[in-house]
This record gives sequence, C-alpha cells and structure tokens, in this order.
Amino acid sequence: MLKGKYFMNLPALSCISRRNIKVSTWSPLATAFNTPPIQSMNIMRNETGLFNIPELRSFEGFYLLRENAIHRTDALIEEAISHTRKRKMVEIFDELSDVLCKVADMAEFIRLAHPKSRYSQAAEDACISISGIVEKLNTHKPLFKALKNVVDNKDIFPTTAVDDHVAKLFLFDFEQSGIHLEENLRQKVVRLNDNILQLGQRFMAGAVSPRSILKSVLPEDIRKYFSVDGENVLVSGLYTDSQSALAREAAYRLYLYPDSHQEQLLSDLLRCRYELARTCGFETYAHRALKSSTAETPGNVIAFLDELSEGLRSRADKDFEIMYQHKVKDSGKNLPLAAWDTPYFTAKIKKQWLQTSPSEFTPYFSLGGCMEGLNNLMQALYGITLQNTELEPGECWSNDIYKLAVTHESEGLLGYIYCDLFERNGKPNQDCHFTIQGGKRLPNGEYQIPIVVVMLNLNHPRWSGPTLLTPGMVDNLFHEMGHAMHSMLARTEYQHVTGTRCSTDFAEVPSVLMEYFAGDPRVLRSFARHFQTQEQMPDDMLQRLCVSKNIFSASETQLQVFYSALDQFYHRKPLAEQSTTDVLKVVQQKYYSLPYVENTAWQLRFSHLVGYGAKYYSYLISRAIASWIWQTYFKDDPFSRSAGEKYRRECLSHGGGVPSRQLVANFLKRDVTPENLSQSLITEIDTNNDKIKEMSRDFDIN
Repeated sequence: MLKGKYFMNLPALSCISRRNIKVSTWSPLATAFNTPPIQSMNIMRNETGLFNIPELRSFEGFYLLRENAIHRTDALIEEAISHTRKRKMVEIFDELSDVLCKVADMAEFIRLAHPKSRYSQAAEDACISISGIVEKLNTHKPLFKALKNVVDNKDIFPTTAVDDHVAKLFLFDFEQSGIHLEENLRQKVVRLNDNILQLGQRFMAGAVSPRSILKSVLPEDIRKYFSVDGENVLVSGLYTDSQSALAREAAYRLYLYPDSHQEQLLSDLLRCRYELARTCGFETYAHRALKSSTAETPGNVIAFLDELSEGLRSRADKDFEIMYQHKVKDSGKNLPLAAWDTPYFTAKIKKQWLQTSPSEFTPYFSLGGCMEGLNNLMQALYGITLQNTELEPGECWSNDIYKLAVTHESEGLLGYIYCDLFERNGKPNQDCHFTIQGGKRLPNGEYQIPIVVVMLNLNHPRWSGPTLLTPGMVDNLFHEMGHAMHSMLARTEYQHVTGTRCSTDFAEVPSVLMEYFAGDPRVLRSFARHFQTQEQMPDDMLQRLCVSKNIFSASETQLQVFYSALDQFYHRKPLAEQSTTDVLKVVQQKYYSLPYVENTAWQLRFSHLVGYGAKYYSYLISRAIASWIWQTYFKDDPFSRSAGEKYRRECLSHGGGVPSRQLVANFLKRDVTPENLSQSLITEIDTNNDKIKEMSRDFDIN
C-alpha cells in the first residue's frame, strides 16, 4: 500500500557544539521544510482519520465523538456525586474536562482550518453540542456541591498542593456561571453573559468597519490616497505607511472620529461586565478577571504600570525627540510630533538603521533553515529533537501539513506538533497555536502525550526555491513554537493545567522568551544561511538586524503601558457621566508622552477590549518576566543546557499546576513585585540603547 507522505522518518541531527554551531549542508529536517510537500498515491484508500482518530475517517465521525463524550460525561457525573467514589474528586473532574476538551478543542480547530465545508460544519455542530453540555454542567448543583465540599473540607483521599490548587481552579470555573447564587441571581448572570457576548461581537464588527464620508469633505490632493466609492471616500485604516503627512493625519482624524453607536456599545459592555462581577461577589470586573493570575489584583497591575511609566517617561521622550527631528527634516517645518507620525517614523528610521530593506534578509531565512535553527536550539537547551514524521492517509486536513515528533534523548517521545504553515483560501489569517490534546498522567502511570498545531500563513515553497521568511516572520515562528514547546515540555498530573493552560499573564512568557532567542546574534548565526550558497549572513547585517529590533523600545513600551492602563480604568467602577473618551483623555495625560488628538476616539477601534477585558496588561507582565528570565539565565549563553533544564524543570513542566506568581518567584529567587518587574524591562531598554549608541558611531540615527 502506497501511503500519502512527505518524507519517511528522518534521522536527527548529530550532537553539535552548543557554542559554535556550524554545518556545511542542510540537515534532513531543513531539507524537508525547504521542499514542497510530496503527496503519494493511496491506492487502497485506507485512511486513519484526522489526527489518527478512527472516528474521523469521515465528517460524520464528529457526531459519534459527541455521543461518546455525552455518555462518558454522564458516567463521570454519577461517579463524582456518588458516596462510594474510589478516587480523588480532582481526578474525576480532570477526566471530565479531558473528555470534553478532546472533542471541543479539536473540533474548534477543524471548524476554522478545514477547507471542506462538510468537515467544518460538522466540527461546528460538535462545538455547539459540547457547549450545550458545559452549560448543563454549569447548572448541575449536586456536581457543584460535591466539588465545593472537597475544596472547603478536604477530600476523603489524601491530596497534594497541586490537587488542591487544581480543584480550586475547577471550582472558580464553576462559579463563573453563578451556580453558587440564588436562582434569580444565577439567571441574571446568564443574561449578563449573553448580553456581554452580543455586545462584544457588535463592538468588534464596528471596530473594523471602514469610515465612509463625502469626498467633498477632503481636498482633492488628499482624496487620491483613499478608495473612492461614487460620491464617498472610504477610509479603512490609519495609513501609517503613507509618505504623505497630510494623508496620515486625515486618515487618523477620519478613521478615529467619535461614533455614538460604538460609544454606546462599549459603555454598555463595560456596565454589563461590572454588574456581572458585582453579582458574582467581586469588587470590579478587573478583580474577577485577575483571580488566579500572576498579578493577582488590579492594584498590583496599576502599581506595576505606574512604576514602569515613571521609568519610561524620560526614555520615551528621547525616542520622540529623534522622531521629531526627522519630521522637521522631512517637512522643512517646525511642526510638533503627532500620534499619526510615530508609526511612520518608527518604521522609516528602523529601515534606515538596517541600511537595507527587510527583503534582503529573507534569502538567509529559509523555512527549513529556521526549523533547523529551532532544532539546534532545542537540542542544546533540553536534549530534544524535532523529527519530520510520516503522515498517514487522512491524518491531516490539508496536503501541505508537516508533523514533528518531539523526542527527548532519554525520555523518548514527548508529543507531536502539526505544522500548518502555509496560506490557503479560507484559512484564518493569523499566527496561532492550538491544543488538540492536553498532556496528563494516566491512571496506569503512562503519560497522555500532548498534540498541538502551530499555524502560520507563509507563502508555499516553489520547486525553484524554498519559502523565505522576513525577520518579523522568524520572530513569529519562534513565538508560536514557544507555545508549542510549553505544551511539549510540560509534564503535569492534569490536562486542565497542562502547558499553555495557565493564567493569561504567564501563558505568553515561554513564547515571548523565544523571541529573545530569535533576536540574539549567537542564535541567528547558528542557522541564518543563504538558501542557495549556504553562506552565513554577513556579521554586520546580523548585528544591525538584532540591534534594530530594539530601536524606540521605550516609546513602544510606553504605548503598551497606556493601552494597559486604559483597559484597567475601564474595568473599574462604572463611568457614571463620563464617556469612554473622557476617561481616555485623563489616562493618556498620565501614561503617554504625546497629547490626545481632539475629536478622536481610538478606543472605539480597540477590539482587544473585548477579548482581553482587564487583561491587556498580560503581554507587558509576560514580557517583563521573560526579560527577567533571559537576563538571569540565558543572556550570557543562549545555548546553556543547565539553564535550559532548570527552566524546564522549574517552569515549563508545571504548566498551570502551580500558581504562576509562586512559580516565577521560586524560579527567579525573588519576589514578583511591581518594582522588580519594571526594573527588568528598564534594564533591558537601557542595555539595548547602549548597544544602539555603540553601533551608531558609524551611522547617524540621531
């Protein structure tokens, strides 16, 4: 039988020097990813099913998976509420979670990624069915009482600190639906959640809709920069890359002009969130959102933002002064720097610093070369190998998927990463990581291996040459692989807390940390080779690329502080008579160096307020922790095996099984205070600015 495949199982790279990694030819892994996937004929038409799930040999299998999940769920509920149960309550709940997640997580991915409508529709039906099961569980009071009794009074079986922590997480998830409240209040929670969902969807739709105005409003010399539809001009964004300052200003003022409908949607959304939090016993929605997070409380978040803001102010002002001087030089006029100028001059000055266009770097970043670099790094840090693995017929949803077996030198197979890296019609245009199956300890002592998908949107390789990545794409690849490796390297007792299933403000730490590796010249030097000649990237190009990533990091960080602070202030108490724009003006004056632009309301275009309500700060804290880890353990040697194993053992292996604040403090041997978090970023910015000054002696960036 001839099977659909890309390549047969390929040998791993041989042991290499971690300090001076050089190879003269592409490895089998690099060759595989630099070559268009090969699909052989499957004469016997025997298929294994999606993700090797036999039921999914056809789309109808989703209905069978759903029915199996329902039956198993019913049995687990009976076990949980039984007076004669024979195992820990947390073990029953985790199996219940595992049964539902195995169907829901996989179906959610297939719903988004499968090119055939029959599969995507069946997957969507499965998602809806599992959601219905979860809703029923959220109203199952005997089940809730059984869990709450264990959390409040201890289990009848001996438990560990991890058991107790995970049980509390399950209880909090239960209470999100208001099951612990009187029936009238529980129904109120249900209504509020429904309102919040609908308001959020409507707000997000409005946030991306173009602004239509009469073309007579714009002078003819500016009108040409925008799309014209009859008598109207459509402004679909901020046009930050336009060389015309007038076009950038017009786009900013028009696209961000206040919209009363959007304002009402946002105000109603914030009011419903506050009412939901108060009904569930929280002081504010921010308190509810931050429960079990690294930050723990809104007060800690604001203290961190205030501390960081104070340290950033003078440094960001220096960035803006450089941009201002460039604006004066470009325009010949002494005009102040404005909000519509900063993205343009940031990009322009970075390009000047590079002394070349980003496209000139791409020949040195073939997809296969980048995968080889990741493999080298994983071998050095953790003793693991990424091995391109044969795919069974019917195992994948598209014919351009790669499957990596992640294998440890002594532990064996750790898990599988499916790489869905190339663009196709209907595929979501976003880089992301999906968990298909979470890892967990099984009753027989074996480990349920994790299965994940890494999704990017790269150009397909051609027979004339491989897929080439821009420096930004390399960063994204390393970022998403950071999520995947978090899933692979975790070895948790429970799938409910495996890998990335941890607090939002810690989940991004491993992926952001991988960006530090992607920005280190020692790491890039190990794989940045021309796809044709295999010559290493010239050292001056390499150094300029790495340093350029940190130009204007103070002003860019200050903008993130501003966004994060606004998100926190919105999710405090209701705004009363103030509009969301009134709040924005006050917050911007405190946290951002550039002034508010009158008659604009960019927050009405800020869709992250829906998905990251009260959690937008998470990226900043994750970056602060990642920077702290980098400076402490990897700055001197990014290939350090001892540091890598310690990081895996004390951080990655726990997933969300240990409270993230405790986990970080234990690993870094210091308390996770606003001062320490802020200082890690300020130290990083100062160090990078020193490097920029050193390299700018022969290049005038000022």
